[in-house]
Amino acid sequence: MYKVSRLANGLTVATASMPHMASVSVGLWVGVGGRYEPIEICGVSHFIEHLLFKGTRHRSAKQISEDVEGMGGELNAFTCEENTCFYSKARHDSFAELLDVLMDMFLHSRFDPVEIQKERGVIKEELAMYMDQPQHYVQELLNEALWPDHPLGRSLTGTEKSLDYIQRKHLLDFQHTHYVASNSMVTAAGHIDHDQVVRAVTSYARHFNPGRAPGFQPAHPAQPQRQLYHFHKATEQTQIALGIRTCSRHDERRFQLRLLNTLLGENMSSRLFQVIREDRGLAYSICSSLGLFDDVGVLTGSAGLETAKLTQTLKLIGQEMRRLADTLPPRAELGRAKDYLLGQMDLGLESTINQMMWVGEQLLGYGKIIPPATIKQQLCLVKPSDIRDTARAFIKSGRLSLALVSPLKNGQPLQKLVQSL
Repeated sequence: MYKVSRLANGLTVATASMPHMASVSVGLWVGVGGRYEPIEICGVSHFIEHLLFKGTRHRSAKQISEDVEGMGGELNAFTCEENTCFYSKARHDSFAELLDVLMDMFLHSRFDPVEIQKERGVIKEELAMYMDQPQHYVQELLNEALWPDHPLGRSLTGTEKSLDYIQRKHLLDFQHTHYVASNSMVTAAGHIDHDQVVRAVTSYARHFNPGRAPGFQPAHPAQPQRQLYHFHKATEQTQIALGIRTCSRHDERRFQLRLLNTLLGENMSSRLFQVIREDRGLAYSICSSLGLFDDVGVLTGSAGLETAKLTQTLKLIGQEMRRLADTLPPRAELGRAKDYLLGQMDLGLESTINQMMWVGEQLLGYGKIIPPATIKQQLCLVKPSDIRDTARAFIKSGRLSLALVSPLKNGQPLQKLVQSL
């Protein structure tokens, strides 16, 4: 199903064949994101992402959207810590047109000074929007607490100071040195032929900048972190995010962590949801998530709740985390967690966009495409004792940070509570 070709200049082309689908999804990836940025130009990757939609030598911003949406397609992009992706989806017979739009954006964007200034204001509005969403902003505060004075602890959107500092030269220099052939790839999934995709991409390959793939500042689980980060805001609820540093995506314990997260708070059957929402009615929103990077990772528990219920809820979250480290999960509960993950993987990969994302994330993250069947097999091999051992390795007070956006005037009284979790 999966095929990968590397062109002479280092550009990678990968496909997932889904001949039964009516659509094709195409992604143009570059292996660079927020953690590659110097602090002075924090947010530059996200800024570039925006500007690639603002016009090229051949298309205006309106024509870019019209050329895709005019054939019933969709066009979008995202920037994360370690990569950036521009992607589109339409009928499979529109592949050539989709690829041409993406390549035009990637290779021939104008970076018009007028558009740069306008988009600077747009991104500041985006930044303000996130600050007005406590459930989003608390996650940024948690990152800052977990990784202080490190790129992983900075906002992907940047700050008002860095956005004001970034000029056209910074944007062009960063793009030229980071958007290079050896660090870029085209992925496609759906009703397409691999050789056809390779031929089409090859016609654009000579326009890619040569150069070596850039590096980033490494992070280490032992580096200092803040235990508590409190932001006062006159909100109706207190939003909390509790984070524990874990291992990287290359560590074999990632499979145990994936299941541990499911047991803890990934769905409505999870322990946190049952104990905090169903049994006690303390919160409407309660969940956990797992983030894995090239060298580190983080397990996060999040909730929004009445401030008066904060202490009780934090104690219960700590109790459920410790229970994972102290007691073997019942085999039936672990079995349900496995079935959930396997089912979610199958459902997700029915989509051409998700298949295209799978290919890109696997290649950028591991240098190869790990078949879903291999992932499933590794998940099925996890035993209850593996969950307990992994929880014991990571669920420790020295690895834990708490961020909260709250109407509380002073968060310091929570310091001892955090240390006891």
